[in-house]
Amino acid sequence: MKAKNWAATLITAVAIPITSFASDDIQYADQKNLHDIAKAVSAQNIERDITKLVSFGTRHTLSETESDTRGIGAARRWIKAEFERISEQCGGCLEVYFQSKTISGERRIPDPVEVVSVIAVQRGMSDPDRYVVMSGDIDSRISDVMNYTDDAPGANDNASGVAGTLEAARVLSQYKFHGSIVYAALAGEEQGLFGGRIMAEKAQQDGWRIKAVLNNDMIGNIEGINGVINNTTARIFAEGTRVTETEQEARLRRFTGGEVDSPSRNLARYIDWMADRYIENLDTMVIYRLDRFRRGGHHRPFNDLGYPGVRIMETNEHYHRQHQDIRVEDGIRYGDTLDGVNFDYAAKLTGLNAVSLAAMAWAPNPPINVQIEGAVQPSTTLKWGALDGQQNPQLAGYKIYWRYTDAPQWQFSRYVGNVTEYTLENIVIDNYFFGVASVSKDGYESPVVYPGAAGAFGE
Repeated sequence: MKAKNWAATLITAVAIPITSFASDDIQYADQKNLHDIAKAVSAQNIERDITKLVSFGTRHTLSETESDTRGIGAARRWIKAEFERISEQCGGCLEVYFQSKTISGERRIPDPVEVVSVIAVQRGMSDPDRYVVMSGDIDSRISDVMNYTDDAPGANDNASGVAGTLEAARVLSQYKFHGSIVYAALAGEEQGLFGGRIMAEKAQQDGWRIKAVLNNDMIGNIEGINGVINNTTARIFAEGTRVTETEQEARLRRFTGGEVDSPSRNLARYIDWMADRYIENLDTMVIYRLDRFRRGGHHRPFNDLGYPGVRIMETNEHYHRQHQDIRVEDGIRYGDTLDGVNFDYAAKLTGLNAVSLAAMAWAPNPPINVQIEGAVQPSTTLKWGALDGQQNPQLAGYKIYWRYTDAPQWQFSRYVGNVTEYTLENIVIDNYFFGVASVSKDGYESPVVYPGAAGAFGE
């Protein structure tokens, strides 16, 4: 009898925390607008734009700039004209301009060359100085990175990213947002990430409050060199600890955590949520790495300055179609040509970008000055700063998230209202990672912000 009672008592004791956690399981507001945005992305538009970009022959950074039909100059003028055409359809809602700087003395740009990107800004209604960015790369290359005369179609790398950025602008320009959205066609990527570096430095000088950079570099290939053909997965690369972290911040992080909760990684988790909720038949892999092994992309210059940024791309790469002269060798076809692009898949990843940008731009600013307390206590207390009311008229309140320390995604949450401090009773700080998101009156949420400098999205 005693053994039987002991067993019943044990079961009851275990069931209590499980029941309480079940009541805190994450609940999302389903957003019709985001479903509509995902469905509005057109694979036909993307195919048309990639085909046009390929038609310029080469878009090498050092290529022809005077011709109207060939080279990087013709390509960037066409992109600018497309953004201007999109802006006309929304009553001039986009600010479209070239952004340039002359580069020289570099290993891949030895002589002076004007690196010119195309930027289109859709200003937010209440918080226009808060930005989320989607980018693709204009330039292309073949086997010899300095060969700027031969054909370099760059259909997937990276006409697909530019076409996706143009299509996202077409769709999202039909809506109005609280924060600003930037659509960027960046130049000089293959020669040293120069377009991103120019834009990031200019943004820092101008005081842009960038909350997210979604770099799209190769979003159209579904057939990997490993033989896998799959149009249902994508990768999101996100670095860990900020490269701008100070020695004092690093010491604090050693004792409090945050290595896997940089703003870039919580941005990646946010995009992963969007895929699960709004993009049919797409599972994203959040990869805890700046980029592919020892490789780079145009989000890195933003990360270098401390901005949250990720790379969104296909899962299965085909290296015969990247940075290759167009040829057939030993029966193998090489070259980044149109027949290697799946336009429906590129549209799917474009839709993922579009819903993520829209949700962040509709949501309030991510929480600021998030702090946490609870050492040697039975409960955990989080505190944060109040958001500016004029910038965030849509703010309803805040939601606290937490997860087990080895869990990749947030597991539990609790909406706590429009307060700046909340205590989670009987939830021990040592056993979980925590964060806070801001929530709008119609249910749009910001990315989750981990406490302290390690997770801060900035003011």
